[in-house]
Amino acid sequence: MSRRVASLLPSTTEIVAALGAVDQLVGRSHECDHPPGVEALPVISRPRREPVGTSAEIHRGVQELLQDVLSIYRVDSDALRAAAPELILTQDLCRVCAVAEDEVVAAAGQHLGHEVEILTSSPLTLDAVFADVRRVAQALGVADAGDDLVARMQQRLADLRQRVSGRPTPTLILLEWVDPLMAGGTWGPELIELAGARPLLGVAGGHSPILGFDALRDADPDILVVSPCGFDLQRALAEVPLLSAQPGWEELRAVRNGRVAVIDGSAYVNRPGPRLVETAEILAAVANERGAGTRFEGVGWRWVV
Repeated sequence: MSRRVASLLPSTTEIVAALGAVDQLVGRSHECDHPPGVEALPVISRPRREPVGTSAEIHRGVQELLQDVLSIYRVDSDALRAAAPELILTQDLCRVCAVAEDEVVAAAGQHLGHEVEILTSSPLTLDAVFADVRRVAQALGVADAGDDLVARMQQRLADLRQRVSGRPTPTLILLEWVDPLMAGGTWGPELIELAGARPLLGVAGGHSPILGFDALRDADPDILVVSPCGFDLQRALAEVPLLSAQPGWEELRAVRNGRVAVIDGSAYVNRPGPRLVETAEILAAVANERGAGTRFEGVGWRWVV
């Protein structure tokens, strides 16, 4: 069974590709950029306002926009009609991550003259990510491929847990935003534990809490990882001076010991798809200073102090 599929999430685009069904994609979101080649697909959803400026300016702009609209993204009705999808992959997890489910449903009803299935993703945990892989596979008619993909992901994570077993367990804070500070929640703490570290501040299966810098000072982790949501490595590195300018930065244990790392959040931490396994491997390399994740050093992550 082959279907015309529009994926409005980078993570579901990666899932479709990992299932061997990339040829069924007829549209994408403006952020879908992996695997290479999907950039050639028509763009069906775009931001209402480009996220430019400092972290604080982006955050403030998003909050102002969300007072008036369901999400900060919109559906391009002309592109949607031209793509004529039979299956649309969207989300209702976060109004700043992708176009809102309600808007997708409304756009499909208004602009498509045929029946369309809308599959909504909202994972908060690794188990929910695995369930989404299976749901997408089922919708594509490749359920066995979904089971195989999940099994491979779980096996790699189990192998990673075994490799780090018995080593010292450093404390680690993952920051998903810098101004204001937000500690990584959802699947982040699970990945940190699989990597052989103990997560602080972020709550597994919960949304990322906003913190004051005093909370970071009080927690004083062994390792600090900076991975702003949606930022690539270079953009994330540009955020570090906002942290280093804070009073007490130099006294943090992670800073004193040279254990502050930056990860490409856009490619790894923030996408609930197949590459979360590589995220765990990167975190293991950061926590243990060795391992499979070291092959991404300089490309997907790097030390900053």
